[in-house]
Amino acid sequence: MRVTSPLPFLAALVGLASVGVAAQGAAPDAPIAVSVDASRTGATIDRNLFGQFAEHLGKGIYEGVWVGPESAIPNTRAIRNDVVAALKDLKVPNVRWPGGCFADEYHWRKGIGPLEARPATLNPNWGGVLEPNTFGTHEFLDFVGQIGSEAYLSVNVGSGTPAEAADWLEYLTAAQPTALAEERAANGHAAPYGIAILGIGNESWDCGGNMSAEYYLSQLRVYSRFVRNFNPAQQAEKRMLRVAVGPGGKEPRFAEWTETIMKSWKGRQWSWDHLDALSLHNYTVVRFPPAYKSVGFDEQAYAEILQATLEMDGLIAEHSAIMDKYDPKKEVALAVDEWGSWYAPLPGTNPGFLAQQNSVRDALIAALNINIFARHADRVRLANIAQMINVLQAMILTDGPKMIRTPTYHVFKMYVPFQQATFVPVAFDAGRYVRGGITLPRVDVLAAKDAAGTLWLSLTNLDPNRPAEITTTFAGMTARSFAGETLTGPAIDSVNTFDAPDAVAPRPARARLDRRGLSVTLPPKSVTVIGVRP
Repeated sequence: MRVTSPLPFLAALVGLASVGVAAQGAAPDAPIAVSVDASRTGATIDRNLFGQFAEHLGKGIYEGVWVGPESAIPNTRAIRNDVVAALKDLKVPNVRWPGGCFADEYHWRKGIGPLEARPATLNPNWGGVLEPNTFGTHEFLDFVGQIGSEAYLSVNVGSGTPAEAADWLEYLTAAQPTALAEERAANGHAAPYGIAILGIGNESWDCGGNMSAEYYLSQLRVYSRFVRNFNPAQQAEKRMLRVAVGPGGKEPRFAEWTETIMKSWKGRQWSWDHLDALSLHNYTVVRFPPAYKSVGFDEQAYAEILQATLEMDGLIAEHSAIMDKYDPKKEVALAVDEWGSWYAPLPGTNPGFLAQQNSVRDALIAALNINIFARHADRVRLANIAQMINVLQAMILTDGPKMIRTPTYHVFKMYVPFQQATFVPVAFDAGRYVRGGITLPRVDVLAAKDAAGTLWLSLTNLDPNRPAEITTTFAGMTARSFAGETLTGPAIDSVNTFDAPDAVAPRPARARLDRRGLSVTLPPKSVTVIGVRP
């Protein structure tokens, strides 16, 4: 399987010295040749591809982020300090909130003002539990500020109104002393907030209102006209980005949905203010309801899930082609603002909380999807993994005062250097990994160059049984030093637990650099990121 990669890869902050560690498994097969032309570059890999998603779902917000003002868990204004510190290391570009399905039943006024005066409501989408509304607008924006990120706000289209959404944006962003701005100041924040991204509804074809494409379009036109950002610092080139609801999978109706929105965008009138992105939701799941286990699975299930996650590439290509018909200059981004693995709930947990473990397999899923986004970086400029803490493919798991970083967290940290890096073409023979009638590429490779000129390589070995020897040659640069990390574990379903929090953690990569190029040994089922300095 010969692959020529057309896009830039992400750049990470790793020291630059020769390092090594013993590879796992049997002796490698014949080396896989990788050629990189550092003089050729492509699209920028937007840092917003590494966005997070935090919904009022299970223990994602309450316990995961918010512990309350009386908690003994170390916190700042009731937000966990350990979680904040861990997320700051990921350089999270944006956080999507308050949902998800929750967003289209969320009424923002219930989440402002004194905590003790906020009404308790129900969360019928996710377990039918009580929603105290103690984590609301100000708390979310405080959290975003603490981790050094920006807000991606989803407004309620399903059960809300344009007036409600417009008032929320005025409350948040108005600098002049309107009644809503004065109310915001009375609630503790005199200065206008910055809202970087606005989502107009969520999955309006399903839990967001069961709308047809035409009906949603009629709502989109109204919301895009009246829901404005008034913050003086967020006008012109720094304006708030607006994201419309787009497709949600592989069903034929979603091609029609994309066609409907994009055709209208092309013929828009001045009163349709602007549209910056069309969302796409797609989870790594073989079928619904999810039945595959997140731990304790066999190699066949491993191969089937990896095969499912690689379908993301074709889905992006399909909808990008439709968008190209109406937007050949790629002004409208494709925003994959819900993605990740979705398994059966952990035994003994509330099924509505979507609690699952996070294994070596999920680390590979994270790397493969980010690589796909990078290859489509000219169109895909925003993505949000689902979800940030304690839900689905989480970065972090908590249990009372305890916190652990998952294998997916480690991949995101390894990929930090790729944020805003420029794609560099890569050619390689991906080989084959075969299991039970499924044939997958054995390895995946991407490259990108950061602003300082360091070339970053991501090398993923999908084969759970065989190591892979990679020999990389460089054109357009002289490689002088390198450093890198490898993430793997003893088994395909190895996980981090509160008793063994570092069972799956990055280790120094096994590699060597000489006049012929860079040689790297990839352990089975592993992700390796290496920075090469000219």
